[in-house]
Amino acid sequence: MLKRVLLSEADLPDRWYNILPDLPAPLPGPLNPVTMAPLRPEDLDGLLPRKVIEHEFTRDRWVEIPERVRDVYKIWRPSPLVRAERLERALDTPAHIYFKFEGVSPSGSHKPNTAVVQAYYAAEEGVRRLTTETGAGQWGSALSFAGALFGLEVNVYMVRASFEQKPYRKSLMRSWGAQVYASPSERTEAGRQVLAKDPDSPGSIGIAISEAVADALSRDDTKFALGSIMNNVLLHQSVIGLEARKQMEIMGEYPDVVIGCVGGGSNYAGLAYPFLRDRLSGEHPRTRFVAAEPEACPTLTRGRLAYDYPDTTGLTPPLYMHTLGHDFIPGAIHAGGLRYHGDAPSLCLLKEHGLVEARAFPQTEVFDAAVRFARSEGFVIAPESAHGLKAALVEALAAREAGQERVVLFNISGHGIFDLAAFDSFLAGTLENPTVTDAQIAASLTDLPSPAASA
Repeated sequence: MLKRVLLSEADLPDRWYNILPDLPAPLPGPLNPVTMAPLRPEDLDGLLPRKVIEHEFTRDRWVEIPERVRDVYKIWRPSPLVRAERLERALDTPAHIYFKFEGVSPSGSHKPNTAVVQAYYAAEEGVRRLTTETGAGQWGSALSFAGALFGLEVNVYMVRASFEQKPYRKSLMRSWGAQVYASPSERTEAGRQVLAKDPDSPGSIGIAISEAVADALSRDDTKFALGSIMNNVLLHQSVIGLEARKQMEIMGEYPDVVIGCVGGGSNYAGLAYPFLRDRLSGEHPRTRFVAAEPEACPTLTRGRLAYDYPDTTGLTPPLYMHTLGHDFIPGAIHAGGLRYHGDAPSLCLLKEHGLVEARAFPQTEVFDAAVRFARSEGFVIAPESAHGLKAALVEALAAREAGQERVVLFNISGHGIFDLAAFDSFLAGTLENPTVTDAQIAASLTDLPSPAASA
């Protein structure tokens, strides 16, 4: 049995895949946060590099990857595809379980796939400084790494709950030269407003985005970089699935189900969208797609499909997405990268059309799955990735009950070496399961923006 498929550098994709032309229905576009009219590319000129804006709005199915970006990708890409046959034996399942392992990048996750691109285009444009948010620290680490490669100053607003839970993520970012601030902070008006209401606020990704955007807009030499949810980010992440398709061909199999965790949607879309293209074209019409999220932040399973701001204070263009409300602050779960109130609009559209299934899991079940995986396959994976793993276990056990073979592919978006304190808590029996009530969600959905009449 072949355990791993390692592609050569010559197999590295030279184009990204853009799913927008293949969606089953038109995607409602973003809105201008001031006028609430449809957003024009030029509306983003002060916030994002021009080439990033071009990628955000492009309708091209294939977008060329610049040679300098491919050269950086070669530091860790192509990433391995692994058959989890030890886990299969432990589960006594006829399912064939595969995982794509993105934890081999310098920052330990899939995030550099877009961080390198955004930093490259910013440097090409003469930008001196980038600002960003980060939940668990994976995105902040990735942009810090990319900024160091292209000579950019990087300023990271890290959600306070993760800032306190994951001290060595801060060390990693600072090693690459970044400045890291706990969010909410006193550095921006957005942060000060939150702290005035709740001095002990654990923060949220939405609050951190508000702070990073406000910082970027305050200086002419600065642009903002976002790590998920936007079309351009999902485009850049498609290298994951493009590699995985080729690797599955080498294995002589094709997935019956494609699984990943979802916070904003970047790692899941990166793996799933190239396979979704096969389903949308009719080439593989039976493949299922499962998105796994935390019960404490159930955007796809319990959120409302509506226009909402990606950030807390309304500085960013409203997107049509499943949302829990931009004021929503999830419980302080250890999967900080999944503590986000909304999801990528294209992923939400696919879910509404029945092409993507959504499942939510409690924190302790997710960590139980992660420990089971570590004791069979050896890898300690990120709590975010463990949500996808949990969904993969559900599929594998269902195959055992049905007595049917099933090919399961899931994405490990990052390693869990910086999350060992959370594993300590789980193993000691002190890890909690934060929950959210319908009333809490309803209260957060009372202040959604409304599109202009002509939108």
